[in-house]
Formats: sequence, C-alpha cells, structure tokens
Amino acid sequence: MPNQPFKPEHSNSFIKLWRSFGYAFKGIRYATATQLNFRVHLVATITAVFMGLWLKISMDEWRWIMLCITLVLVVELLNTAIEMLTDLASPGYDAKAGHVKDVAAGAVIITALFALITGVIIFLPKIVTLLTHAA
Repeated sequence: MPNQPFKPEHSNSFIKLWRSFGYAFKGIRYATATQLNFRVHLVATITAVFMGLWLKISMDEWRWIMLCITLVLVVELLNTAIEMLTDLASPGYDAKAGHVKDVAAGAVIITALFALITGVIIFLPKIVTLLTHAA
C-alpha cells in the first residue's frame, strides 16, 4: 500500500453525512414538485399544525398529531419511490408491477385513514366545545 497523506476519517464521514442530507432534501423537493398527493399531505400537515395551535391541544395530543404527520409523509415518500422503481424495472404493462404499486398505495390509504381518525378524535371534541360555547 503506497504512502498516502493522512486524512482524518471523521472529516470524510462528515462530508458523506452532509451529502446524504442534501440527497434527502433533494428527494423531498422532487416529491413536492412532482407528486400531487404529497402536496395534498403537506397542506393537511399545515392545516393540522394550525388547528393544533388554534385549539391549544395538549402535549400528548401534539405527539399523536406529529406521529400521524410523520407516518403519512414517510409512507407517501416510500410509495413514490416504489412506484418509480417499479416503472424503471417494468416499463411496459405488467400485472405484478401493477399489484406492487396498488399495495404501496394501499399503505398510504391505511396510514392516511389512521391520521384522519386520530385528527377527528383530537380536534372534533374541541371544535364542538367551541361551537356550543359560541352559540
């Protein structure tokens, strides 16, 4: 092995870590720019955060809301990746490729329904209380 100048290993690791964050944000930007459903989920995220602030939800309720937001966005990103990979592997029509995409989309629906039900459980009683006190 030839002599090489000393390079601290941590600086190389830091550069790799920094680049990986850049790639991750590039993926999020891509999904935001190209995926309507991802943008819909971002609007739902903003709505949930503003409702949580407006209704002054508890710290435990914030944990549930943040869990739901995270799960929905992550599953939507994974669905996008699976769809793109499936299209790359099977550019023409293939029934199995279609099933792969359908199953991934099903995961998004289940996660979104969980988030919706959680939001209803947290927000609806507070909204009803506001409306009954306002009347």
